[in-house]
Amino acid sequence: MNIVRNMIISAIVLALFAIAGTFFVTYTYDNTIDKINENKRLALLKAFHVLISPETHDNDIFNDIIKIQNKSLLGSKNPVTVYRARKENKPVAVIISSIAPDGYNGNIELLVAINYDGDLAGVRVVGHKETPGLGDAIDENRSDWITKFALKSLTNPDKKGWAVKRDGGEFDQFTGATITPRAIVKAVYNTLRYYKEHRDTLYE
Repeated sequence: MNIVRNMIISAIVLALFAIAGTFFVTYTYDNTIDKINENKRLALLKAFHVLISPETHDNDIFNDIIKIQNKSLLGSKNPVTVYRARKENKPVAVIISSIAPDGYNGNIELLVAINYDGDLAGVRVVGHKETPGLGDAIDENRSDWITKFALKSLTNPDKKGWAVKRDGGEFDQFTGATITPRAIVKAVYNTLRYYKEHRDTLYE
């Protein structure tokens, strides 16, 4: 009987610990989720302002958005967000949150900023799992490689030039890491293709 009683007591204690643990996890999550979301929003706004100067638009770019979906060109089966910049209600630029799906360690999340005329305002990486010391050179804090997309377009360079140098293109690869830059170059080019085909729709 003592064994049964001890087992029951142990089970009750474990259940109480589980309940308490669940409570504290839920409590912590509920009290930090708003701050986490706000930090993410501020980080995005900072990236937006680097890519598209606040002086060039007068709308709330963070809330002037639409969702679009095109797996072949935008790299995701799920809808991605397009942030739209306007000045006096006239289109200025968009920032498309496209995906490079074929990074060395999976998806690379991008912000691709495109001026109304089709030139790139810039590109930034906002999420990746690439190898530290090799593929992570795509991060602007690690190198200036990602900044080289500014002012590029579908015709500058031409289609052949939209590749890393190892593949006959104009973009540098990293020593020991070609897959990562190759994936980003391809994703940015495809995003530009999508923009060209749907520009007017994106600003509606």
